[in-house]
Amino acid sequence: MNTDLFIESLFASLVSGNRNASRRLVETAIDHDISADIIAREVFWPTINNITTLYRQDQMTRLAQQYATRALSGLISQNQDRYEAKPARGRSICMFCGPNELDDLSGRLIADLLEADGYEVTYGGGNIADDDIMAEVHERRPDILLMFSSGGSDAPGIRQLIDQIRGINAIPEMQIVVGGGIFNRAPGLAEEIGADLWATGPDDLMEQLEAYPEVRANLEERTVGRGKTTKAA
Repeated sequence: MNTDLFIESLFASLVSGNRNASRRLVETAIDHDISADIIAREVFWPTINNITTLYRQDQMTRLAQQYATRALSGLISQNQDRYEAKPARGRSICMFCGPNELDDLSGRLIADLLEADGYEVTYGGGNIADDDIMAEVHERRPDILLMFSSGGSDAPGIRQLIDQIRGINAIPEMQIVVGGGIFNRAPGLAEEIGADLWATGPDDLMEQLEAYPEVRANLEERTVGRGKTTKAA
């Protein structure tokens, strides 16, 4: 599969509102035995990023963004049924995202991939109050609290939430992981607010969750703006 050409063709169909053409492109890839996992990670994920970047930079109209978001949402839902599920890992994730539709689209894609990768995932989306998140993690006691594809306005709240959780040592065994959204646009922010792990996209996220299940941040060693050079210890 020529991935660049596929993405270019899919993007053009999505932003023009041509839902049938978008579906046909994905169906063609399926007919050529391209796995659902590859389509999600190598086509849908960069397409979401393209839409997000262009819309934020005022290079895409609101209508084109809405066409693309809604059509891609349907494709992501249809693709989920084709994932090959891996054995259960015995680890649970409570996941939330930023406030807008594109944040939610990214979050849904990540949640689907993690679920197929063997994690037990509950996904609450965006616009959830910190108090509600705190109550939820207290009740569920997940292995991982994941805040992915968060908007810029979410960062202070996420830091406050991390401070609150760590300050009372509520769930010391729980990992707090962030990524995507503002954390991609502001290098060092995830580390500065005290996240245990941070990731740029689905591949990076799944690799880190598997490789560093025991990593916890040292909140006394926060540094503002430091790049991602080493894992917190």
